[in-house]
Formats: sequence, C-alpha cells, structure tokens
Amino acid sequence: MSGLRVIPTWRHGQERLYVCLTDGRNVAWYDREAARVNLLSDDRRDDVLEALGPFVTGPVTVGPPPVPTPAELARLSLHPDDDLAPNRPGEALLIDLDRAPGPPHRLRPDPRRRALHAEQTVGETLDRLDGAGWHALHSVPLPGGDRVHHLAIGPGGLFAVHTVYARKQRVTVADPMVTLGRREPTALLRRVRADADRASYALTAEVHPVLALCEPANVTITAPLREVRVLRDTEMADLARLGGVLKPADVAALHAMARDRHTWTRV
Repeated sequence: MSGLRVIPTWRHGQERLYVCLTDGRNVAWYDREAARVNLLSDDRRDDVLEALGPFVTGPVTVGPPPVPTPAELARLSLHPDDDLAPNRPGEALLIDLDRAPGPPHRLRPDPRRRALHAEQTVGETLDRLDGAGWHALHSVPLPGGDRVHHLAIGPGGLFAVHTVYARKQRVTVADPMVTLGRREPTALLRRVRADADRASYALTAEVHPVLALCEPANVTITAPLREVRVLRDTEMADLARLGGVLKPADVAALHAMARDRHTWTRV
C-alpha cells in the first residue's frame, strides 16, 4: 500500500484529482481536461500512478507541473482586494442593496432588483462560456462611478456588455436611441459605445460594444447598427461560436490585465 489518497475537487467548473499523503500534503494532481498527471516529486511516480489507476481514462502525459505563464504569474501576485475576477454578476448592485435595502413595502418593485435580475441572468450565461475558452468579469468599476456590467474575453475577441431589464416589453432600436415599451427613448447606444471605448483604452485592445436585453417581448431594429451588437439574453451564448481573433495566450494575458482593478483607474 502506498498510503496515498485521491481527493476530487472542482475548480472553475473543471475536475481535478489531487493525490495526497496521509498528512494532507499534495504530491500530484490529475487534470482530466488536459489528460495530464502533474508530479511534484518524481520519487513517488509509480505510487501516484497506482493510486490514480481507477480514475485515469485513456492515455495521459506524466511530468512536472507546467511553468507558469506571465499571465498566471501576474494573477498570483495580484492583491485579493484588487482582483475583480471574484465579482459576481451584479456585484455592485448586490453591495448597494445590502447597504441600503430600501423600505420593506413598496408600491412598485425596486428598480435595482430588476436591474440585478438582468445582470445575473446575462452574467451567468457568460460564466458558462468558461469551458469554451472564455473569461467573464462583472461590475468592472470605471472612474466617476460608472462601470462595465460585464466584460467577456475569449477566442472571438473582447466585448463590453451593458445589460438592460426588458421583461415582456417591446424594444425598438433606432441607433443611437432605444425605446423600452412606452418609455421615452434614450440614447443608450452612446453609453454602450462609450463603455467599450473606455475599455479599449484601458486594455490597449479593441473592445466591441454589446447591448444585452433581458427577457424582451420582441426587438425591432429599424436600421443597420454601427459597431454594436444588440442581443437578447438567450443569444449571449452565441458569442462562444466566434473565434479566430485571439489565441489562448492572448486571452489569458488580457484577462490577467482586465482583472486588475488598477488597470481601470486611468480611463
């Protein structure tokens, strides 16, 4: 008996199997997605492979852990208070509602809760693209109190997503004006483009503007749009079909830059 234990864990939606000594120290881990066994010490190679035998499916590569990329080193050196990656969809609204929940009884629903529902719906869809090589950041703060609701980074490029609650409403888009139901039209697409421009400046890369409409009854676009996408929340997953713009290393480097709060202080 080798005395090794195999402990399964989940990280970013992917399973890893850690091989541990009886005192809890790791000696290796098996990454099923990469089909690789990473050994911290080659002395226990045979024991590790024996312990992992029932879990390994198909051929695997065995060797020391890969050398961290510059993007991974930057992430490891980032102070937790400056790391935007843990932000939940609607993070800013969640904090605001926690600090000032408002009166317990209202004649009309708190508009912040509707906005939160929209950001959570769209944000959760973007988070599910992680397995397709995408990263999503939420509630990215900008100077002046503004924020980018969601920033999606993946093989298809970078997208600054502005989310709007439009449940059961007719939406009419006449660039740059957007009309929700019977409300007065607003020049919302100017705001969406401005957020993308600020993100482009911060990241020194092209960022595409996206208006995400949460649960609209129907959407009418009266004329071709200029450099902006208008998508329903159910269409956000279509971004995963885009590719051929960024290599995995570029995606990782841009994600490492974007998750640093200090990146956004100069825009």
